[in-house]
Amino acid sequence: MTEAERRVWYAVRNHRFHGFGFRRQVPIGPYVADFVCHGAKLVVELDGGQHGAEGEMERDRRRTAFLERAGYRVIRFWNTEVFTEWDGVQHRLAAALGVLDPERLDTPHPDPPPQGGRGRRRRDDVPG
Repeated sequence: MTEAERRVWYAVRNHRFHGFGFRRQVPIGPYVADFVCHGAKLVVELDGGQHGAEGEMERDRRRTAFLERAGYRVIRFWNTEVFTEWDGVQHRLAAALGVLDPERLDTPHPDPPPQGGRGRRRRDDVPG
């Protein structure tokens, strides 16, 4: 797996992402999808820089068309997005799964970090 794939896999494996089950490297017809949520009929593809070349873009269009004919929706992210716009990637993925309203991608993160510190409070930190 690429580093971007590892990051996404860590976020979605074991039903971690809003309870949806994902599998990785799933054969669908002649293609192998990066990540698939069969329950939502959603394919998640991560694209490196080579996908920006014209020949690759055409192959990606054919691949997407095939997957859509097979009944899947396809969402694509650039590898760089995974590292530089992680919150946006999670919001778009949540919207694709129907967890968030796609018109309100500025909605607060569905799983915000705990407020006020790094972990459990020590007994002597708790007021009186």
